[in-house]
Amino acid sequence: MTSLLQPLSVALAEATARRAPLCAQLAAEGTDTWRIFHGVAEGRPGLSIDRYGPLVLAQIWFDPPSAAERAAVEDALGPVFWRARGEVLPTSPLVEAREGGLRFGVRAAHDGIDPFLFLDLRPARRWIRQNSAGKSVLNAFAYTCGAGLAAAAGGAARVLNLDHAARWTAVGVENSARNGLPMEHLALDYFAAVRQMAGLPVGGRRGQTRRPPRVAPARFDLIILDPPTLARSPWGTVDIVEDYASLFKPAWLALDEGGALLATNHAPGVMIDDWVSRCRRCAEKAGRPVREVEIIDGEADFPSFDGAPPLKVAVFR
Repeated sequence: MTSLLQPLSVALAEATARRAPLCAQLAAEGTDTWRIFHGVAEGRPGLSIDRYGPLVLAQIWFDPPSAAERAAVEDALGPVFWRARGEVLPTSPLVEAREGGLRFGVRAAHDGIDPFLFLDLRPARRWIRQNSAGKSVLNAFAYTCGAGLAAAAGGAARVLNLDHAARWTAVGVENSARNGLPMEHLALDYFAAVRQMAGLPVGGRRGQTRRPPRVAPARFDLIILDPPTLARSPWGTVDIVEDYASLFKPAWLALDEGGALLATNHAPGVMIDDWVSRCRRCAEKAGRPVREVEIIDGEADFPSFDGAPPLKVAVFR
């Protein structure tokens, strides 16, 4: 692991060397986007630097680099768009990045916080693309629908992207057109939609009297469950640390027989073995035990030198 005492320029050079084999692999796959520098593991917590095609985006959580450090980074990488997390900036021009030959529109600054494409989920998108042919796919918490696009590129028979915010799935609509890959989109709360798909009552938080829009029962061959850390809605609370089961159960029950559920958990304090065990118990209580679990490991641009990466990805069958 890079020493916290090293200059940023040295840490960046080491990170670049560490990624050389991965970057060669990505180039062969038709990918021009990766994390250049993962500061939390490589010597500068509070800083990440990502490449999205022609765009180099530096995100700052705390401890911003000095002017001299910024100059050294730009000497190494060329022009960099520096953005403090939560900073409100004018919408920046759209650039195009590629992953596995797929084209994604990306903006360094927009009216949200997160980039349009989460780079640490690349191995999962690769798996989805390789395992979607002929299948019906539900992409829950779809955000800008990157995982759904991977499924469509893999030959899925149907892809339904589900997210509560139509402004984010609209980015997915644009990428769908950009790549000539049709997908469906549903702007609705996860609990309201997937519990109905699974044939479960929706309920709601205390005091909630409004009924959600009607969604017909449905089963899918592949479900992608990529929730945020914490979110509240009239019909439920997303809490991936304390109550992952409330997310896992309806998705598991909406799977067709023989289907697969690709689930993620990016809470740093959650250990993968404990999380997988909780999901197994949830499935067993629901009357459909897990028969197999496949772990999808991260890649070299998101190093985890302690063996406990924040992002955990598992496929439950």
